[in-house]
Amino acid sequence: MRYNFIIDSYATERVKVVSVWSMFRDEDLPVRPRGSDIRGRSVHEQMVHQCVSEDFWFRTILGIDVSAPPLPARETRGEFMARYAEDSAKRLTILQAAGETWWEEVVSFFNVRRSRAWVLTRRMTHTAQHRGQLLAMLRMLGHDLHSTYGPTADTGGLMQNHAPTIYAYSSLEALLHAEANGGAKSALPKRSDRPVTERPSAES
Repeated sequence: MRYNFIIDSYATERVKVVSVWSMFRDEDLPVRPRGSDIRGRSVHEQMVHQCVSEDFWFRTILGIDVSAPPLPARETRGEFMARYAEDSAKRLTILQAAGETWWEEVVSFFNVRRSRAWVLTRRMTHTAQHRGQLLAMLRMLGHDLHSTYGPTADTGGLMQNHAPTIYAYSSLEALLHAEANGGAKSALPKRSDRPVTERPSAES
């Protein structure tokens, strides 16, 4: 089926969302990029937005309703991860069963009309934007970063220096189980003295 690449992309993107959430600590949820400026969403508000926004797009634009509340009953980090993992898994199952004509059907996307394939692609880029904001906040908070797409400064630095990709967990199931029991992320290597950016400053 010609749209399998979109389905495969959503399957990995949903894991990346929960993986990034797992790198925060419970006490980080109220933190904003700049404490007194409410224009920047807190970690908690980012999680709410991801769950509510994705539910809205799937229900009202793509026509996929998983018949579940988008937000957990208790808005804790662990409950957000479990809620999003469960709902996105149901969406993935429905996407995997859809035929090419479903993907190519044109639907209303706010004030324009687009194919469902286009809408889901746009949805994933929307999600990636917010995930990027959270990754920046993790660094601002001084946390170590496991891989999301490839190497990070904490997994060894630059790809061209053969730094490894090290995910926090081997699977989404392993993540949810471990985080519900105190966490057990993959070990990160000792920090190297090699540059972690293509334009290292004198301080690095």
